[in-house]
Amino acid sequence: MTKTAASRPEAGQAPFPIVIVGHVDHGKSTLVGRMLHDTDSLPDGKIEELRAISERRNMPFEWSFVLDSLQVERDQGITLDTTRIWFKTPKRPYVIIDAPGHKQFLKNMVTGAASASAAVLVVDAAQGVSEQTRRHAYILGLIGVRNIVATLNKMDLVDYDAARFEDVRRELADYLSGIGVTLDAAIPVSAREGDNIVVPSDRMPWYDGPTLVRALDEFEARPMPLDAPLRLPIQDIYRTDDQRFVVGRIASGRVRAKDDLVVYPTGQRVRIDEFKAWNSDNPSVGAAAGQSIAFTLDEDVFIERGQVIARADSPPQTGHRVAARVFWLGEEPLRLGDRLALRVATARYVVTVAEIRHVVDVEALDRRQADSVALNDIAEVVLRSRAKIAFDSFEDDPRLGRAVLVRDHRIVGGCVLTGAAAAAGAAERDLTEVVHSVSGSERAEANGHRGGVVWLTGLSGAGKSTLAMAAQRRLFDRGDQVYVLDGDNVRLGLNKDLGFSAEARAENIRRVAEVARLFADAGMIVLTAFISPYRADREAARAIVGANFLEVHLDADLAVCESRDPKGLYRKARAGEIADFTGISAPYEAPDSPELTVDTGAGGLDQSADLLVEAIDRAFAAGARQRRKAG
Repeated sequence: MTKTAASRPEAGQAPFPIVIVGHVDHGKSTLVGRMLHDTDSLPDGKIEELRAISERRNMPFEWSFVLDSLQVERDQGITLDTTRIWFKTPKRPYVIIDAPGHKQFLKNMVTGAASASAAVLVVDAAQGVSEQTRRHAYILGLIGVRNIVATLNKMDLVDYDAARFEDVRRELADYLSGIGVTLDAAIPVSAREGDNIVVPSDRMPWYDGPTLVRALDEFEARPMPLDAPLRLPIQDIYRTDDQRFVVGRIASGRVRAKDDLVVYPTGQRVRIDEFKAWNSDNPSVGAAAGQSIAFTLDEDVFIERGQVIARADSPPQTGHRVAARVFWLGEEPLRLGDRLALRVATARYVVTVAEIRHVVDVEALDRRQADSVALNDIAEVVLRSRAKIAFDSFEDDPRLGRAVLVRDHRIVGGCVLTGAAAAAGAAERDLTEVVHSVSGSERAEANGHRGGVVWLTGLSGAGKSTLAMAAQRRLFDRGDQVYVLDGDNVRLGLNKDLGFSAEARAENIRRVAEVARLFADAGMIVLTAFISPYRADREAARAIVGANFLEVHLDADLAVCESRDPKGLYRKARAGEIADFTGISAPYEAPDSPELTVDTGAGGLDQSADLLVEAIDRAFAAGARQRRKAG
């Protein structure tokens, strides 16, 4: 049977989608072409055909010719659009989304990466990490791609040097850590020669990690969100005879006939009567995430395309103002007061740009004030709609947390929604944020590190304040700018008016996050020591602080914390003298994916401080001054 590289996998197979990104000329197309060849995924005779074409054109054969199916791409030497190619390993089928690396075509890269479960970031080992590499990495983090493997390509041009590989790997890992993204693997490869693509290279005996194909095989497929809160965006309303059918694809969760549900953002209550199946005499009584369904309601109520059906106990957010992180793709800058269309799932809202909070410098991770957002810039903005918007914050649910901005029927921006934005009152509208005369990069150069927030969370008695103070002493003694915001100290002053209800805890964390952000903007490393028991509050803090946020979970179990009981609080809580005490009469929601976990019940203080300081060095490029002195 003749093989075809671009043929789709057999029925019943679910291909694992990966996106391949990187700076133009760093070798993406060469890497893909070589990988297709080395996995025996090319059509029979394809390489011979391409070699013959190269000879007729009097040009050397390149592996990138496998992907250059358009004549214009061969002539210009750049990949203009995303290309999808299917290939298989012994474990599973894949679909490769080969995204363009040229700066003018980042829109295509965003489109391709948005549907990927994992990413291969291609970096030229000779040139190192470029601005475009950082921009691509930032976009991957922005749109939620968390499985990332880096291929440090063209190792043949640096004589397969281990030291060069380690320098580039460390620089890339430090940058990714600074934007809250973990590098799963970094692999030294030569796409031209086939080193470490499928078979381990004997030219680099110093490398004992996985090959590229093996690293991809180790990624777990993204599970369908069956047990997540129900989200059913309405696609359309069909009428057949005297019946009206609601049609949509379930984004997450499950639904059954006779379920009582709510339509958002209107809040109208509805009940599913029955499901409709045109190709079966036995319609289903239930459906789950990933399924497209049609159903009738028990009452003839007005609903429309774009609304979202959910359960009353787990609703999406709704509001007229939403905060968004935007990657701007329009040739004309985005300006305050601009009117655009915001598309969230199947909904379309007319929105106005109410605020441009800041623009992010993806190179230095600085934030600067601006009154417009230029092509390929990333910015934090507030969008205002006259109609209520139904959405989820991206961290909670990317399906209703990812959106696009449209102008004149053209997509001009990709964005993730970070939360509802408070309405601006008259007093707020009269305020203008002052731009500092000293930039973040200048502070980083003077201090020897970037500013950032280290958020220590854990049960009372886990050692948050103790560890924060120990790390502060180490950082201060070596000359870093550092300060600790401790829960008790803040409660005695700034937040002495707050209690310990869930609402008061949320406000406590919000205020602390705002203060910590100001310290970080001033160039300081801020260690916060707060129980902060709720994930939503910590994610809100992350959204306030931005990229330079390091969540650290002090994972000491309840028995260890209670045995310490440094303030006698557990004893009082057990005696009923303290209400809503975390771990006893109030819940603690451990982080799902913190940047660092420290088991303070197993290790000593020095060992825990070592782990924390090392993580701070990676996240904020701290310790550089000490390393320079040592060198």
